[in-house]
Amino acid sequence: MTSENIKSYAILVALGLSILLSSLSTSIANVALPNLAQNFHASMQEVQWVVLAYLLTITTLIVSVGRLGDLIGRRRLLLFGLMTFTIASVLCAIASDLWFLIAARALQGAAAATMMALAMAMVAGALPKERTGSAMGLLGSMSAVGTALGPVVGGFLIGGVGWQAIFAINIPFALLTWLLVYCYLPAESQSEKQPRLAFDFVGSLLLAFSLGTYALAMTLGRSSFQSTNAALLLMTLTGLAMFVRVQSRSTAPLIELSLFRQPELSGGFAMSALVTTVVMATLVVGPFYLAEAFNLDTAHIGLVMSSGPIVAAVTGLPAGRLVDRFGATIMCSVGLVVMFVGSASVVMLAGHFGLAAYIAPLVLMTAGYALFQAANNAAVMSSIDVGQRGLIAGMLNLARNLGLITGASLMGRIFAISSASHTLTPDTLGGLRITFAVATGLIILALFIQVRRT
Repeated sequence: MTSENIKSYAILVALGLSILLSSLSTSIANVALPNLAQNFHASMQEVQWVVLAYLLTITTLIVSVGRLGDLIGRRRLLLFGLMTFTIASVLCAIASDLWFLIAARALQGAAAATMMALAMAMVAGALPKERTGSAMGLLGSMSAVGTALGPVVGGFLIGGVGWQAIFAINIPFALLTWLLVYCYLPAESQSEKQPRLAFDFVGSLLLAFSLGTYALAMTLGRSSFQSTNAALLLMTLTGLAMFVRVQSRSTAPLIELSLFRQPELSGGFAMSALVTTVVMATLVVGPFYLAEAFNLDTAHIGLVMSSGPIVAAVTGLPAGRLVDRFGATIMCSVGLVVMFVGSASVVMLAGHFGLAAYIAPLVLMTAGYALFQAANNAAVMSSIDVGQRGLIAGMLNLARNLGLITGASLMGRIFAISSASHTLTPDTLGGLRITFAVATGLIILALFIQVRRT
């Protein structure tokens, strides 16, 4: 193996670990919530902020840190993010107060936003263009592996060591990733750097405010939409209006609004949000349907639900290779068609062929999503100026996060309302079909956008 091949593999490992650690830290904390509530003598409403603080910080900052990487150097900021992630993991592990832990998780989320945005941004510059699809597929696999491993690793560590271990486990891997980035990732060339423009702090604050209020509106009180949620959405719209006004007048805007007039970019962002909304439906609705329709216990529900992340992990790299071979445009359409078949199959087959009628469509949707993500990310990242890779990678990750947040709220509410629409007994099967009929419609909309941008 040549030194160049060793360097390429080291770069892939470093960027893959950045994504893995970020996604693992999202899912691993969920399983610890009962232990944290007991340890800190807190309610579940209070300890849920251990998860929410991490997710909200990622959502609010991911675009801004991507842009900052374009301005000051992506390698430099990624190294800073990895070190901050390490320090935040130490603080989480030694926390003796719940609100100290929540603050440390917010710091960890800020670092994770840096890692997620810049890992994707640096793939395009650090590897040959003909391997971009494979690299995007690998990053997608690492995200899925982190999501799938979180509950398993978390349960094992909490049972054997204690809740502190779910944060301490990040430390050696984050330091290893820092070392790999430092040794193998090259600094940006002059042609890749943006001119030294002033960072748009006002725009960043307005965008963070808008995204934060939207995320809170979608996550607080999921069982019902109350006046608090409506007020938060009104604040979101106000913040976005102010953000657009500031960006249109700024000489160095955080986001150039003209970017949204490019079909490759605007279509890619919209489709990413739509399909992740659909994917979230399987995670939110699935457990309720499996428990009610098949009387499965928690362990068996987890086993069935893990088939999705496992399929994504296994198909991510092959999906990337298909993108490299046949092109991002074709594979993006193929991925959406596979997702459409899977979602429509739930509507038509659920209730007729037992558990297989849910697992088989779930596998199809997840495989299609892995192919779509690899193709869409490759298409978007290869169509932009090299000096904007951090910003665009941040926006792609933001679209995904917004889809997940929206899907958790919207699809959960659709399922709850449609399941409870029968006055005698809850119609779980009917709720499932209606929810996935909506999901199928979202995929059709994504296909329409894909046709329009090609």
